[in-house]
Amino acid sequence: MQTSAKVNNLRISPRKLRLVVDVVRGLRAEEALQRLRFLNKAASQPVIKLIRSGVANAEHNFELAKDNLYVKEIRVDAAATLKRWMPRAHGRATPIRKRGSHLSLTLGEIKDSGVKTGKKPAAEAPVKLTELDKKPAEAIKPEQITSAQQDVFDTEAKDTSAEAVKEIQDTRREGRRGQARMEGGRKGFASRIFRRKSG
Repeated sequence: MQTSAKVNNLRISPRKLRLVVDVVRGLRAEEALQRLRFLNKAASQPVIKLIRSGVANAEHNFELAKDNLYVKEIRVDAAATLKRWMPRAHGRATPIRKRGSHLSLTLGEIKDSGVKTGKKPAAEAPVKLTELDKKPAEAIKPEQITSAQQDVFDTEAKDTSAEAVKEIQDTRREGRRGQARMEGGRKGFASRIFRRKSG
């Protein structure tokens, strides 16, 4: 049985990551984590997180033993390169390429456990909305209402409260002239006669 985990668009260059990845390829998962913990490279932190994620996927989804896992395949691919510029002498500019990486991991079992498929969460029974319409709301007991039916009742309650929303003003009429008219106030004759900038 194999499990996988991956990290996309990691902002470390593939060349730096490959130095770290080559150390753990083919090792048991626990031993790989021990080696990376004492490796003096900044690129070891995302690889540690990725291996832990792969082990957690194996334990949770397939119920595999942590001690029975090893790094079957770990691959570093180039991601998008960010292009930046560095100013240089005589008004020139030279490009800076900030490279990114995609990191993918496949964990395998040392001794095959025979597990082929992962466990699937049990789905709730489907909700029939036609039955809700036939029965009056008082006839349904509160313990009979499922979470999906409760959502239906909540949306109906929200629809009635939506009618009480206050009147929406037209934003195109905002400004010095339109807003005062909408609020009910009108300027008097004084502003027409005594202009602010009338020389």
